[in-house]
Order: sequence, then C-alpha cells, then structure tokens
Amino acid sequence: MTTITDTSDPQPYIEDEATGDSFRLMLGDSCERLAEIDDNSVDLSVYSPPFASLFTYSPSDRDLGNSSSRSEFVEHYSFILSEILRVTKPGRNSCVHVQQVTTSKAVHGEIGITDFRGDVIAAHIAAGWVFYGEVTVNKDPQAQAIRTKAHCLMFQTLDRDSASNRPALADYLLVFKKPGDNEVQIKPVENGDITRNEWIEWAQPIWWNIRESDTLQYQTAREDADERHICPLQLPFIDRCVRLWSNPGELVLSPFAGIGSEGHQAILRGRRFIGCELKPSYWASAVKNLHKAEYTASLPSLFDDAS
Repeated sequence: MTTITDTSDPQPYIEDEATGDSFRLMLGDSCERLAEIDDNSVDLSVYSPPFASLFTYSPSDRDLGNSSSRSEFVEHYSFILSEILRVTKPGRNSCVHVQQVTTSKAVHGEIGITDFRGDVIAAHIAAGWVFYGEVTVNKDPQAQAIRTKAHCLMFQTLDRDSASNRPALADYLLVFKKPGDNEVQIKPVENGDITRNEWIEWAQPIWWNIRESDTLQYQTAREDADERHICPLQLPFIDRCVRLWSNPGELVLSPFAGIGSEGHQAILRGRRFIGCELKPSYWASAVKNLHKAEYTASLPSLFDDAS
C-alpha cells in the first residue's frame, strides 16, 4: 500500500489495488489511476458520477462531490471523461446515471432545481463523446419523500399550499458513444442475455420497474465523515446496461466504483470488471462484494447438472 499525505487535503490520499479472477479494483483518484488502463481496452462503462453538492461522500478535496461550484465540478469531471474516452473501444458505449440537483433557500436563495443532467451531457460532448440516447427512470414520490425528507413532496405541503409541491425527481440513464466503428458486434438475444420481449420493454423511453431499494448493502461502508445518505446504484439498472451493451467476457469499467455495484453485476453476468474508488472504506467493501460475486458466479446451477 502506498500512502501519500497531502497537507491541503483533510483526508490522506491512499492508493492500493485488489484483483480477482475477473476484476481489478484500484483505490485512488480516477483522474490519476485511469491513466493505468490501456487505450481502447474497455468495452462498456457504467457508473453514477458524484452529484455535485448533493451528497458528501468523503472529506477529500479530490472528491468531485466536494466541488465548490458547478463549473469546478465540470472542469474536474472533464479530465475523467477524457480518460474514459481514451480507454473505451471505438463505437462502444458509456452508460451514465444522473439525477437533477436541487437548490435550497439557505444556500442558493431559492428552492428549485438545477440542470445537472444537461451539464453532464454538455461535458461529455465537449470531451468528444456522442450523446446517443437516454431513458427516464420512474421514481416513487412517497419513497423519495421518506428518503430525502423533501418538503415539496410531503402531504403537509400539499394540504398547506400545493404551489410549493413538485413532482418527484426522476433518474436518467444517459448513453454516450465513442466515435468510430464497433469492431465486435453485440448480440444479446443470440447470447441469451435478453429476450425480444425484454428488449421491447427496455427500449421504451421510461423504465417503470427499477426499485430504489434493489441495491447492494451500504451500511458497512459508512463513516462519521459521511454527512449525507449514500445511495448505491440500483442493480437492475446496471444489469440492463451490461446485458444490452456488452458481450460475455468483455471488460466493464466504473471510474466511481463505490461499494462495487457495477462490478458485482458485471461479474454475475460473465463479464470482467475494472474500477477505481477514492474512499478506502468504500473500496474495502467493494473488494469483498466483488469476491462474493466471483464465488456466486462460480457456483453450479441446476442446469449444469442436467445431462
């Protein structure tokens, strides 16, 4: 393990690495560690970037979520987008999960919404990506009200003054493509990853049945410095992306691996995984989750015994 202490950073910077039969997980800053990945070697990336100012994931100045402004976030994020573009094979996709970001009266002067989704799209285009498609992921307003304590979703607000109510915030899948021709065709129906009926459902512009609670366990990765609730990406969301836009045996990347949700699902679907995570406690949880996924994937199924 290499420890680098930056006196300007409240959290010492640490680098480490763990590997398995089908994964490599790097502890450290994506801006630096993505440089270790070969050009044109990644078949698909799936991730959720730190939502600027919405969650506090760590006290580190290197954390995108701790950016002082949206412009600072975009500038920081652009370095990572360029690296992801470099390592991605031509014609292949990057699947990015985002949500709009709210404003508060205390910090911004008004309660409202800023177009984080639009800024992420613009940042990708500026980095050289092609904006290729998007899906709106439906959210349960009552579940969101309970989780976020947002007054604009509360029954009390509806009863008192419905002018202060607003719809729940949806999630979005943004699909970006690296320019160039894809040399290896993806045939999910032929490979048995999806059926045509699943494709009909998943090709719709809205995904209705992604449950917010269908995530990997996260409590073991929490620390006292986490000021807000962390929200791992839903496994069905990741699963659809992996099955639609990669082949078995191909390499899936997450530059913000968190507790390993993207790698977990990629491994269960017979893909390989490479990822980066800045926070040591999240990284340690991810290593455990990826080893568990490899063990689960190695277990024989009922059909393996049939002859």
